[in-house]
Amino acid sequence: MADPLPRENRSVRSVWTRRTSLTVRILAVNIIALGLLAGSLFYLDSYRKQLLDVRFKLARAEADITADGLAETPIGGRKALFERVSSEQHLRLRLYDDQGALILDSDKVVGPAYTFIDPAGEKFLPRMAREIDRGMNWVLGTTPVPPYREPARDRVEVWPELAAARATGKTWVLQRAAPDETPMINAAAAVGVRGEMLLTTRNARDITQDVRDARGTLAVVIAITLLISIQLSLFLARTIVQPLRALVRAAVRVRLGRDRQVVVPRLPERGDEIGLLARALSDMTSALRSRIDAVEAFAADVAHEIKNPLASLRSAVETLGKVDDPALRRELTRIAAHDVQRIDRLVTEIAEASRIDAELSRTQFGPVDLDGLAGSLVSARAERGVDQGHAVRLRQLGPGPFVVPGDPARLERVLENLIDNAVSFSPPGGVIEVTLERLGDHVRLGVRDDGPGIPPDAREEVFERFHSLRPSDEDFGSHSGLGLAIARTIVEAHDGTLIAADRDDGRPGACLIADLPTEQEDEE
Repeated sequence: MADPLPRENRSVRSVWTRRTSLTVRILAVNIIALGLLAGSLFYLDSYRKQLLDVRFKLARAEADITADGLAETPIGGRKALFERVSSEQHLRLRLYDDQGALILDSDKVVGPAYTFIDPAGEKFLPRMAREIDRGMNWVLGTTPVPPYREPARDRVEVWPELAAARATGKTWVLQRAAPDETPMINAAAAVGVRGEMLLTTRNARDITQDVRDARGTLAVVIAITLLISIQLSLFLARTIVQPLRALVRAAVRVRLGRDRQVVVPRLPERGDEIGLLARALSDMTSALRSRIDAVEAFAADVAHEIKNPLASLRSAVETLGKVDDPALRRELTRIAAHDVQRIDRLVTEIAEASRIDAELSRTQFGPVDLDGLAGSLVSARAERGVDQGHAVRLRQLGPGPFVVPGDPARLERVLENLIDNAVSFSPPGGVIEVTLERLGDHVRLGVRDDGPGIPPDAREEVFERFHSLRPSDEDFGSHSGLGLAIARTIVEAHDGTLIAADRDDGRPGACLIADLPTEQEDEE
């Protein structure tokens, strides 16, 4: 299947998935999320702008109200008004005449409304806070604010806000920066109609402190959240990575084959996907070991089964050169030919048995009508005359349908082997009955014969490879003992079962029963 991701995304995914451990990925995902949250620190700049906008409006209102009050106040009462407003509002008020000269300053009336802080004398934390402010301003690209400086000669002309207010007749507000970089807010307004001008100045340190407090609180919350997130990420990584590493170590030991007693942990206490994976790996390992043991046993059985006819063949060939009696030579020749046929039959059956699992693993199952398949096979056998005079009958035990998912050729092989087995055990003129029965979500296929039957203690042994209950002198060498083993392998590959039982009608004989599901089981 083609990869749906673009080439550049595939390369990023390749680096991410191949070179990064799960622990790092889990930490990275959580820290990236917190990084996005930490980005909210920069949005405090909008909070500061909102505070400044409020203060600008307040400064404009204060300047307008104070200017109106000065216009209505006699000249002799202005000093008292300056004193009261400056003391209550912590404002510096300056009044200029129509020529632009300073005629009244609240700092000289009631003393300074604020005192500048010398940055050189500040302690470590305030200096760090100011450096953080500068860094945030640089990152956000904030427009620098001009510094606040007291003019050597205080006149209207040195203050742009006063000049703008006089020219437009409107109240103007400008911001500057104190030596400690806190906001200085100047508001200029006209006083009455005689050309006098008012300038109010406020050092709004509380705005800077509010922003710093909000930033500090958010930073503490993010730091605590980061620590908790790291701990939870490490805990999550341990619960995922450690069992996976244990499974990897066990799988490596199994692969190396150094210890057949390696136990793959099943993690029964875990009901999540890790537990499912552990149990699947454990079951797979057990199945693999069983398969290896079966292959070893099969190889040993093959060697044993082939060795017998080879020994007989070698004996016949060696004796043939020493015998002059024509009758004995013909008998030895017949034995040699029989042994060759027996070896050929064994090799064919062994090859079929050895590749059947691999072929079934690649086969795509489709719907198979067992009724039609059995009917065709029974008819074909009758035409070929391979039933050795036995009657093979097909009977349905109840209504169908008898459709199962599977490979038609392999299921036909199952029925062929079962009928061959029944034919070989049935007496001359016996009847072999093939039955079909629908039982819920299964279809039962049965093959009955009139033979001696199978002893209860041998009903599992008959499905072992090269196993046969035939007398030693009956059809010697004509049966490989693989037919029922192959049939069971095919049935189990179809998620079914194949067993041996007595006939259910009380008559002598054996009954081989294959149960096949009507629906294919999905793999987890």
